[in-house]
Amino acid sequence: MALVNPNYNLKNRDVLYVSITIIAAVFLFAMSVSILSVSALDHHRKAAVTVVYAQPYVETVKHRNLTIDLGNGLKTNAELTIPAVGEGPFPGVLIIPGSGVIDRNGTEGYILVDNVTGSKLYPTAQTYFDISKYLSERGFAVLKYDKRGVGSNHTVLDSNVWGNVTINDLKQDAEIALAVLLQQPEVNATEKATLIGHSEGTIVTPRVAADNSDKVKNIVLMAAFAQNLRDLLEFQVVENPLLYAERELDNTGQGVFSLKDAMEDPVFLQIGGHLLNQTHLAGGDDVINIEDELRAAALVAYENITSPSALVLSSECQSQAACPVAINSHMNLESTVDMMGNVSSRVDILILQAENDSLVPNEQGLLLQQRLTQVNHPDHLLVTYPNLGHLFAPSNQWITEEGPVEEYVLQDMFEWLASPERSSGGLSGESDRSVQILGKS
Repeated sequence: MALVNPNYNLKNRDVLYVSITIIAAVFLFAMSVSILSVSALDHHRKAAVTVVYAQPYVETVKHRNLTIDLGNGLKTNAELTIPAVGEGPFPGVLIIPGSGVIDRNGTEGYILVDNVTGSKLYPTAQTYFDISKYLSERGFAVLKYDKRGVGSNHTVLDSNVWGNVTINDLKQDAEIALAVLLQQPEVNATEKATLIGHSEGTIVTPRVAADNSDKVKNIVLMAAFAQNLRDLLEFQVVENPLLYAERELDNTGQGVFSLKDAMEDPVFLQIGGHLLNQTHLAGGDDVINIEDELRAAALVAYENITSPSALVLSSECQSQAACPVAINSHMNLESTVDMMGNVSSRVDILILQAENDSLVPNEQGLLLQQRLTQVNHPDHLLVTYPNLGHLFAPSNQWITEEGPVEEYVLQDMFEWLASPERSSGGLSGESDRSVQILGKS
């Protein structure tokens, strides 16, 4: 199937608003003419009456629900999205989800709303829904699936399954989902498939590609891990809270901050609030020393997470972020940057990083780029986006802010997948991004 590559520049949205205004004006004018025509017809028994109907909702994407058998009696729900128009078969895309209790849509965050029917929960971000809709509207068949043991809207369906998932389980699940994708009649299996991994999914994606080069054409890594989870947790648990304390809480430049200031700072409470009890008890006063007290407390928390005890590993997991068994399975895993050379040179690679990612430092993408250069990979591209966070929505550098994926990120992804030229000039999205290309041009 030929893919049309229109210019979806956001700058054209003003034209859309003007067009809608003009259409509305024309509609109202036409209605007034019709009413006048009816009156004239009744009086003069002449003239034709024009009936104007509102434009109905136009479906651009079709959905088909699937059930994926993961083996050993375990199943998970999935959804295939395909273009509403066209016979297909279409090029196939598989979305491999990130860490935590994540459903097929990548649902994150809720706003509790009270209305006449009671409280309702509304997602503030559905990252994988945004990706699948955008790509399917433009000619791709996209499969996305719930992680094992997980249902819609942050629901744990089976706590035993969720609490004991390992990185190897996630890889096997992705490989099964890939096989299911290529079996669908709407998918062009001869073209192979594109794998899109986000966050923890970027650990899984290149490993699936390395072992399935006969099925994978491209991989897209969003918020990519270059190192293993041990290194990323050190950044999240230790370095990020300390850096925030130094820059935002230390008002004297003496390497200290007050407990009162910390307790009144919503950002610090989110990224380092769990450390306050330990540091306060250690110091016994209202002043917390960043290096001596805060770092010590952060290192204890880091060790508790990365080296869980046998009792913790055997206990039921209550976390919706990551369970001890899952974290433990990551600890001795070869880093992604080291295994990247195992990905076939025939698999093209797109790396998308957000400069304000508070969970995965932007430098992780640079490490992957360096490794791909070292192994002479012929076709890869790194794009970094300022002012965006982990979910590729506008965000500050300290915490992940939720929202829809910026359209120019989706546009860049589509244009890279649709264009065989793979040149940075082929990306017509917003200009405020950094493009570093190696290989084809």
